Amino acid sequence: MPIVETESLVLRSYDLAEADRIVVFFTRDHGIVRGVAKGARRLKSKFGGSLELFSTVHLSYFQKEDRELVSVQKAEMMTSRFAQASRPQYLKTFSYLVELLVELLPPNDPNEKMYRMAAACLELSPDSGEEIAAIELYFEVWLLRLGGYLPSWASCGGCSRPLSENEPAALSPDLHLICEACTKGRHRDLVSPDQRSVLAAVGRLPPSEFVVFAAEHNPDVSELSAKMRQMAASIIGRVSRVKQVST
Repeated sequence: MPIVETESLVLRSYDLAEADRIVVFFTRDHGIVRGVAKGARRLKSKFGGSLELFSTVHLSYFQKEDRELVSVQKAEMMTSRFAQASRPQYLKTFSYLVELLVELLPPNDPNEKMYRMAAACLELSPDSGEEIAAIELYFEVWLLRLGGYLPSWASCGGCSRPLSENEPAALSPDLHLICEACTKGRHRDLVSPDQRSVLAAVGRLPPSEFVVFAAEHNPDVSELSAKMRQMAASIIGRVSRVKQVST
């Protein structure tokens, strides 16, 4: 059982027995990994504060062939986000995003692009609710896109005709955009040209630059994020537990 060493994000943790914790990590090299950190709840634990939510750590673990949970040996702190996680809106938003990440990604399936996206979003220190909302949308879009759930919105999902920049379109149940002719007068969830422009900005900008861009498009960011939540709920078969509690 060779020791695995990899950079990792701490996503969740749960109490186990009297002294241990189960921790969910998103590793750069091995995807979502769940492990037992023995003695993590003790006052003089070797883990110290390295298992804080959303922190970046250098993780060392090994896994027995017949065990689903790995055995966490070390988690050396690289970046603490204790201060950010102490802010209620930040905690609520990233708890929701982590929930989607864990639900939509299969365990032990490497996805370095997804890891880099999540790490880049966590590296930001938003100063306002609007900035947090922009990061939320950015994360949602890339999570759905990299997970293979979000189809291209450049053309109509019905007739395959390219959609012009100023053309309104409707969102179909299979998450494609449908032109006005293909909707045949039926009521649909409309996606405005401005919302499509915001989505395009997510695709071409790093998260730090998108936050600046989004400052002038707050209503569209909010409406588009609501659509992403609907998509995610339809994929996982339920509304986010975090969002349910927050409402």
